[in-house]
Amino acid sequence: MNTDCQTMQESILHIMDLAIQHAFPDVQEKHLEVVQSTNAQFGHYQCNSALKLGKELKKNPRVVAELIMQALSSIPAAKGLFQHVEIAGPGFINITLLPEFLSRRIDAMLQDERLGVPSSKQKKKVIVEFSSPNIAKELHVGHLRSTIIGDCLARTFEFLGEEVLRLNHVGDWGTQFGMLICYLQEYHPKVLSGEEKTDLPHLMEWYRASKKCFDEDPDFKKRSQLQVVRLQSQDPQTIQAWQMICAISRIAFQEIYDLMDVKLQERGESFYNPYLLQVISDLEAKGLITVSDGAKCVFLDGFVTREGTPLPMIVQKSDGGYNYDTTDMAAVWHRVHVEKADRIIIVTDAGQSLHFQMVFQAAAKVGYYDPSKVTIDHVPFGVVLGPDGKKFKTRSGETEKLIDLLLGAVSKAKQLIDERLPDLPEQEREQLAKVLGIGAVKYADLSCHRIKDYVFSYDRMLRFEGNTAAFLLYAYVRILGIQRKSKKDMEKVLASSKVSLVHPSEIALGLHLSQFGEALQMVAKDLLPNRLTDYLYELAEKFHAFYRDCRVEGVEEEESRLLLSEAAARTLRQGLHILGLQVISRM
Repeated sequence: MNTDCQTMQESILHIMDLAIQHAFPDVQEKHLEVVQSTNAQFGHYQCNSALKLGKELKKNPRVVAELIMQALSSIPAAKGLFQHVEIAGPGFINITLLPEFLSRRIDAMLQDERLGVPSSKQKKKVIVEFSSPNIAKELHVGHLRSTIIGDCLARTFEFLGEEVLRLNHVGDWGTQFGMLICYLQEYHPKVLSGEEKTDLPHLMEWYRASKKCFDEDPDFKKRSQLQVVRLQSQDPQTIQAWQMICAISRIAFQEIYDLMDVKLQERGESFYNPYLLQVISDLEAKGLITVSDGAKCVFLDGFVTREGTPLPMIVQKSDGGYNYDTTDMAAVWHRVHVEKADRIIIVTDAGQSLHFQMVFQAAAKVGYYDPSKVTIDHVPFGVVLGPDGKKFKTRSGETEKLIDLLLGAVSKAKQLIDERLPDLPEQEREQLAKVLGIGAVKYADLSCHRIKDYVFSYDRMLRFEGNTAAFLLYAYVRILGIQRKSKKDMEKVLASSKVSLVHPSEIALGLHLSQFGEALQMVAKDLLPNRLTDYLYELAEKFHAFYRDCRVEGVEEEESRLLLSEAAARTLRQGLHILGLQVISRM
């Protein structure tokens, strides 16, 4: 494993750093900035440092750029990397890389299981909290985005070499359990005794009934509240009922996680119960608690109601109970002080943004974490919409169950596979349909900017053209077909041949392949999975352009082009894996 490699961007930054140091030895702040070119006619990369340096030195930026270019001629590493460097506009430095350098880069990728992507130099502990359903309720379409986005971010950090803890912060505590246990005791005691088996759909039905009783029957409400007290005081019979409800829910959740190939460690709200009293004590010790209408509140700078009055963050209700604010404060403390997290990422819908802004500020004020040492990010996302542009619902007006949504995608994909590959054995067609159907749903979600809402459409997700999973899987299958058609032993080709990029389409593909690590670093920085889907879509397009322009079989460049195709296949496979998609061998 090559752990000492750099991205091309990092290599160029290093050379430009040396050039600026040589040209302006007295400058403390070099204003290093190197970005990928947005237009191929301006080269491969663009250095923008001269513009900011010119402002600081009170010199014309073009003059500064010329001095940097002169310094580059004395740096040996630049000669082995840059083919052409020119000044454009007010002082941009456009950089075109040597085809020989890109060729060596692809050779190195093929010898590296990490495909030339640098591993984290200082391994960090990253905690990603995602999915987070409520016990006794089925996962619905609202959990789709949190689960898919969180899994992708976790996979990204895992591949980049960080230590990742994937947490499922399930709602497994509170008043709703008092209601449900009370209802079961009174109407379905055989379920609690174990004489009668049940499942999650029944639990949901009973939860709705218990909520109706709770809202309409004051006596039932009192009995439910007493049941909550028994739960909190660890009454054995009540705890046993609670554990049974949790176990049934987990079975249903796991069915979906297995279908989606998502791994999670459950750590519900109940886990943090022992720490809640300490949260209140810590806030009181810092003088951050204000009692308002009997409730203990924290008032934070910058948070006001619509009327302009201070907005309270309630950490203990007037009846002594705790809430999400208290639990999430305890979670921050535990993740920083016990788990030793360097970065905490919480993936929930955008509606919870205000809640987390307040929790993070309060946690920093009480000293639970130092923002200069630990990064905490809330990763919000938009809503999944139906064809009518409103929140996705079933025809009966209910929230769509996630399992139905996923199985619907597999069924639609099966119809396509049956049409395209009718001669395949049924079992193989079913497996292909599962990979394509689940992959289509995931990719369609991740390819959207996560902040935006998007319209759910099976037909669009399963198209074989455009930025879809099917288009990328087709590119991968096509490469396998090229290799089969060539009849070359790829192991021997890998061992004995080298890549030589000459044709413009070869160079464009080679350059893009070499930027895989930069795409992943962008995802880690911005926490936007669509950075990776955009990269992979462009990779598939560049591969198709290469295949259109450059014959592979039976030409002098055959082995070099087979190697370039192999690098594309490996990058597609790895990129799709990070998105949570599997590949297929035929389509």
